[in-house]
Amino acid sequence: MGKYFGTDGFRGEANVGLTADHAFRVGRFLGWYLGELRRQRGDGEQPKVVIGKDTRRSSYMFEFSLIAGLIASGADAYMLHVTTTPSVSYITRVDDFDCGIMISASHNPYYDNGIKLLNGQGEKMDDKTLALIEDYLDGGVEVFGKYYTEAPYALRNKIGKTVDYEAGRNRYIGYLISLGVYSFRGKRVGLDCANGGSWRIAKAVFEALGAKVYLINASPDGENINLNAGSTHMEGLQELVRNKKLDVGFAYDGDADRCLAVDENGDVVNGDKILYIYAKYMKERGKLITNTVVTTVMSNIGLYKALDKIGVEYAKTAVGDRYVYEYMAANGNRLGGEQSGHIIFSKYACTGDGVLTSLKIMEVMLAEKAKLSELSKPVRIYPQLLVNVRVKDKPAALNDPDVKAAVRKVEEELGDSGRILVRESGTEPLIRVMAEAENDKICARCVDEVVKVIKAKGYEVDQGL
Repeated sequence: MGKYFGTDGFRGEANVGLTADHAFRVGRFLGWYLGELRRQRGDGEQPKVVIGKDTRRSSYMFEFSLIAGLIASGADAYMLHVTTTPSVSYITRVDDFDCGIMISASHNPYYDNGIKLLNGQGEKMDDKTLALIEDYLDGGVEVFGKYYTEAPYALRNKIGKTVDYEAGRNRYIGYLISLGVYSFRGKRVGLDCANGGSWRIAKAVFEALGAKVYLINASPDGENINLNAGSTHMEGLQELVRNKKLDVGFAYDGDADRCLAVDENGDVVNGDKILYIYAKYMKERGKLITNTVVTTVMSNIGLYKALDKIGVEYAKTAVGDRYVYEYMAANGNRLGGEQSGHIIFSKYACTGDGVLTSLKIMEVMLAEKAKLSELSKPVRIYPQLLVNVRVKDKPAALNDPDVKAAVRKVEEELGDSGRILVRESGTEPLIRVMAEAENDKICARCVDEVVKVIKAKGYEVDQGL
């Protein structure tokens, strides 16, 4: 990860960590850089960039700043307006855009925002291009054999233009509807749109497929995105499903690249259970190419035990849907995701797509003529405890021989009845110590054994300073 761009884009509090000037300069560089790449291929056409945004108060500011930078540098900016991250990815790919941009901070509160950059295939932008942008933001970049402190401005008829591209979002809705294998007629479905980008898309898709939709958190006001709503606050959807006696409920986050479900009893079905449900469904139909589900190291041991029982293999990547997708793309895997609800169906999308995920869950329920609680029952989620230790030196603490010995000791004690995971935070000066075991008491003891050693060796930062 770089100075500005992490695993999920350039993110920060609006006009604090991420400012309108940052957005303008990102647009300035991209507009010129993408045009120069075209020119070097002998293509004189102006580059095209498609932009979407979520419902945050600051998203309009960042949208206008990015567009100003892009068109000043000679790119045409196509506006999808309020939409979802997966819709930007889809339209970037199918309509041959040079780049896609989503303005969102995902599940964060409204005062945060972010800039997610996608390449021409709708995938997250490569690290090399992000590094060039970061250099430009810091005052100068060496590229194409020269050093630039400012990208050249476009002149006369080379200045870019803006295009209203709401039709692109509507075509994405049509694409999702086309993936509906069964009619949802007779099914009563709750949708929690987190007051975010899916607030119109999800309802349109489910109603077109025949479901009776019960909608909550679909009245964005610029400040209520993710506020006690969506996939990070499932209580409202659980209550809706129970009170209305619905068949199922789905909750999205602010930019709808993740989805969690609620079964007919009002119980949460997380990303690990979703992965199991669809992996089993695919395997039984001979569709699980490579017979492997791609997970992250944070997936619960209960998922792995359930997959073992049905003969499905699994891979583990670093935390982040970006790493999941990169592994899938490199190895030809069809299904992967995270416990948090980022589920990737590589046949249909190259990012997590919350609405697509909910459609795929509905497909299994209808094909199997089963309730969601029955489909998820084989996965027993083991108790999990995570403790963060703020440290002075993450690599030193992680590689300390005594810390490693403590981890090995816990691993031996747990055997195959649990696990211990010790890793660095990717964004903060923290060592994360996580245990999964048969009960909470064992989790606490295992975590404590490792944390005590980290502190005893003097790695912990004095919280009083």
